[in-house]
Formats: sequence, C-alpha cells, structure tokens
Amino acid sequence: MAGALSSCPKKGDPCSEGSPGLRKVASTSCTLDCPDTCSLLILEGDDGKLRLAGDPDHPFTAGFTCRKSKGFLRRLSSPNRITKPLLRRGKVWKPVTWETALNLCAEKIQHYRSEPASILHYHGEAAKGVLHQAARLFFALLGSTEVRGSLCDAAGYVACMADFGSRKNHDISDLLNARRIVNWGKDLSRSSVHTAGIVAEARRRGARVLTISPGGDGNEPYTDAFLRIRPGMDRFLAAGAIKVIEERSGVHENILMHTHGWDKFLEIVRKQSIEKLASLCDIPVQAFEEISDFYSDAGPTATLIAAGLQRYLYGGENVRYINALALISGNIGCPGGGTYFHLHSKRNLNLNWTRPPERKPRRKLLMPTIGRDILNAADPPVRMIWVNASNFVNQAPESGLTAKAFEAIEFKVVVDAFMTDTAERADLLLPCALMLEQEDIVGSYLHSFVHFVERVQSPPGESRSDYWILSELGKRLDPPVNLPSPEECFRASLQSSSLSISLEELRARRYVRSNEPPVAYEGLRFDHPDGKYHFPTLLHEEAPAPEGFPYRLLTLIRREAVHSQILPEDHVSPPGVWVASDHPGLRDVDLDREVFLASPLERIQVKVNILDGLHPEVVIYRRGDWMKLGCGANRLIPAGLTDMGGCAPFYSAYVRLANE
Repeated sequence: MAGALSSCPKKGDPCSEGSPGLRKVASTSCTLDCPDTCSLLILEGDDGKLRLAGDPDHPFTAGFTCRKSKGFLRRLSSPNRITKPLLRRGKVWKPVTWETALNLCAEKIQHYRSEPASILHYHGEAAKGVLHQAARLFFALLGSTEVRGSLCDAAGYVACMADFGSRKNHDISDLLNARRIVNWGKDLSRSSVHTAGIVAEARRRGARVLTISPGGDGNEPYTDAFLRIRPGMDRFLAAGAIKVIEERSGVHENILMHTHGWDKFLEIVRKQSIEKLASLCDIPVQAFEEISDFYSDAGPTATLIAAGLQRYLYGGENVRYINALALISGNIGCPGGGTYFHLHSKRNLNLNWTRPPERKPRRKLLMPTIGRDILNAADPPVRMIWVNASNFVNQAPESGLTAKAFEAIEFKVVVDAFMTDTAERADLLLPCALMLEQEDIVGSYLHSFVHFVERVQSPPGESRSDYWILSELGKRLDPPVNLPSPEECFRASLQSSSLSISLEELRARRYVRSNEPPVAYEGLRFDHPDGKYHFPTLLHEEAPAPEGFPYRLLTLIRREAVHSQILPEDHVSPPGVWVASDHPGLRDVDLDREVFLASPLERIQVKVNILDGLHPEVVIYRRGDWMKLGCGANRLIPAGLTDMGGCAPFYSAYVRLANE
C-alpha cells in the first residue's frame, strides 16, 4: 500500500539552491484552522527577516505549505495588531495594565458567580492546540453556560456518525490506491494544498477524477470530468445514482449483510423518478448512468466530501446519501476507496483533563443561532460573556441580530489580537499571543500526525497567551480556579491509546504518527453497537426560494485567509461577488451604477464579477470580511439549523442583485 511518504511530491529543501542566504532557525507547526496542519520551518535571511516554509522531511507536509501559512508573519507584525489591554470608556478605548484588566474580570466573575449560568463562554476554533482547551476547563469549573453545535462541519460529522457509528477516514495517502476519485464539492485550489497534491499525483499514476459542484471552485487543474449541479441537490444526485445501480445490477449480498435499514432505504430510492431527480439537480438524465459507472467500474473509487455540501438545510442528508452510494457500489472498507470528510483534530489526544472531576449539567446555547439564543436566555439571562478564538459576531449567521444580542450583555470580554467586529463591541479587549508565539501540541483533521508547536518568538508588547490570561485570572477568584500547568496539560494529552510517545520525545522528534489504520472500516466492520452500516430513513424535498430572492448565496472560502482572519489593511470595499455570464439577475441591474446584494434581512453594496462555468442560479461571495469595513456576508444569511448536528445552514440563504 502506498505510504504517506509518497503522498505529496517533494518541493525540495527551502534552504538549498534558489534560496540563497536562508538558514533554519526553528521548527514548529501551523495551528490555523486548516486541515493540513503543516510542519513548518522558520527561516532567516541575510536581511534578518523571517520566512515560513513547509518541512521537506515531514512525510505529509513534504516541503510545501499554503499562502495562508506563508503570509502569517504579516499578521504578527501588522500595525493594526492590539498589544495592550484596552478598556472601553463610553465610545473611547483606554489602555490599562494587566493588573487592572484582570482585577476587573475577577470582580465581574465574582459578582455573577452565584448564578454561573449568567456567564457565557464562547470558545471558537480560530487557533488549534491542546493548551487552548484550558479555557474549556476554566469555565467548566465555574459552571458557566457554554456553546454547542458548529459553524463549520457538524452536520457532515454527525451524518457520518449516523452511517458508520464513528468518524474515521482512510489515511489520506490511500487516495493513491484509487482507480477513480470523485471530488464532491471540494475546492482543491483553495482549501487543502496537500490534498490537491495527492490528487494530482494520483492522476499522474492514472487515476481519473470527477468533480461534482455548482462551479466556481478552481478545480480545472485537478479534474478529468466535471458535472455542474444545482447547489444543495447532492442528496438527489446520489439517490439517482443509487437507483441506477440497484436497478441495473443490484447490490451484492456480501455488502447488504453488513447493513441495517436497507429495505426502508430502498423503498425511498425506488419511489424517486429519475426525470424528477435530474430536474432537481439541473443535469441531463444520462448523468446518473455516468456517475453509476464511475462508482461501479472495476477498481476502487474514493470520494472527497467537501464541508460546503453539508452547509445546507439538509446537509446531513447530502452526506448520508453520498456515503450510501459509496457503500452500495462496493467502495467502503477497501484500499483505494472510502469517503473522506473532516475528522476531529483532537481525536488522537487525551483531553479528559479538560473535564472537571464533578461533571455538572451546564446550560448550552447553539452557535448557529447564538444571537437569538442570547436574547431568549432567561433564569438567568446572559450577563457576562468571555470570547476567545472567535469573531462570532462576524462569523455567525444573521450578524445584525448577533451584534444586537452581544451588545445587550452587561459585561463583555474578548480575547483577540485585532479590533474585529466582535472585539469592537466588547467592554474589555485582552491582547493574545498568536501562532509562533506560544508552545503547544496540535493534531490535524486530515492526517494522522500530532505535532509539537515550538515557540519561535515572544509576543509583542503586552500580548499574552490565552492560558496565561486565564491562569492569572483564576488566582484572583475566591475560591480560586486553578488550571494545571502547561507541562501537565501536555503530558495528560499524550496519554492516548492512539500514541506511544513521551513529551520529551515529542519535543525532540517534533511530530509523531498515530496508530490509526490506513483503511477505515476494513472488512465492512462498523462501529455501531450492531456492527453494521445504517442507512438514512428520509429524503426531504427542497423548500422553495423566498419570493423575490431567487438566487442561492454561496459564501465560499478564500485562498489567502482563514475565515475572518483578514488584516484590516487587506480588505477591499465594496466586496466582490461572482455570477455566471448567463445569470438571470444580470438583466435586472445596471453594472455601471451601484449594485447591491440583498436578502430578506439586509443588503450590501458589491462589485459584480463574471465567472465562467458557474451555475446560473448561484452568487458567490468569498467569506470572512468585516462588517465594520462595509462587508460581512453573514448579515444576509438567516440563522437556522441543519437537519442534524446543530450546524449553520449558511448555503440555504437566497439573494438578489439590485441597483436600489
């Protein structure tokens, strides 16, 4: 079986020829919210400036990294970075000492502590690493309200749990054993440079790649065939392919004996009209035959499931029907097959230390509906909020309502390095250390390696790590909230059945591979109590678009930044949107005048760009830019919940283009 060493083409030693004057000064790991979790070299040039490069000796990173990592040094030294604690006095921010800031926080927590549920802890994923989990322990010990659900991938994650009984992938290098790869919606030009590298290598070895998406994904260099579908209709496309396979050749009994719920599932599929499914997907009927052949021909077919296709109202169903297609065509549990979706980045680490000895029930508010949930919270209402690793006012749907809810809270603390849409509404802003400025241990939600994160430089000014802030705050409380030391957190995290390494060894080696098997569910052994694969029991119809707003808004990822981690100086206003040349809404607007992107909630001035190959009913907006700078697409997106997992259905929003 192909190993991870061959998974990505080596890019060479970044300190060698072509890079004169560069010398390695440190090795560390990326901790951005990105699946690749690259092993990094810190290089210094003759000019004294630092540069980031992928580690050529790392089996997965293989000597290259993405624009997001390479550009992070600009973030560290940005003139807009906050490096002192700031306290709001009316409409003015005043610098204060850490002593003043921490004493004020302690005073407020003591005041609200008799009703701990009145304190809300909002912990995001803007920075990965086990030491960031100390914040969860701190507020669990207080008994505060916490958040649950997800703004990212929970619908797909829970869908896979419902199907397989657990969340596992093949080793990503096993794509090299595939005869065919179906890229179901993943933007390989922006989302994971190493997955793109593996797919490119698989094609060089003879694998064929089929891309299924509404377009606009930059996958042309990574695909052999492309099927453009109406956005959000993925479950119907998979159901049609399943119907064709079942009617044409049936499903092998050796597969069905390892499943639960086949008869009910088959009844659902057989009721579907191929013509209706084709109409829903906006594809020719013969496309179902072609997809069926792609999955059923000799040799294994692997499926990449993008996070985007589960960001619809029925996102969980989208994922479940794709998993079912892979299963019934014989592509689960075998080398070169499998379906790939986000894993849990901390799955190979032991985080039991983040749970207090006495696990008491805590109130939970949902991340996708956080604005509504804060306003509706009672007995007690939310009176204090602590936000770390998140710009949720910007990132949550229905940002206008979320901002209103946040502003209504009596005392608001935000830990951040920039004056984001969330930070600017706080009462107290605490400056935090960023990547390269703190030690940690980090896993990946794509590959099987766990990395030690070396501190490369000190944080600027008075910036401090999240751990330091809470550790110092805890000492000021009565009774105190004491956190384990960083060393204790690290050692406890490595006491995992997936690892066999000491902290000293990890520091010396810099990374270790977990003992995850290279093939998931080999032999069709699944992790439900009955040991079987479970089929979905429903197939929901799609709700119509709201009157007057006929076009689907897709807020897709950026190549140069992770979510809202965009430097203020890099913002472009008005923001750009992309539509097809045959987009019907172009007939209704004059592009020489101001153009607005409007939803039933709000509108934003935009610059319209034409993108060939995009489905005509789609409007693409590259997400993450800030409301305070005239942007922020989440203002247009209503808050809601996906069919499973408590995820945000970002892509179930509808819009129109208008001059007024």
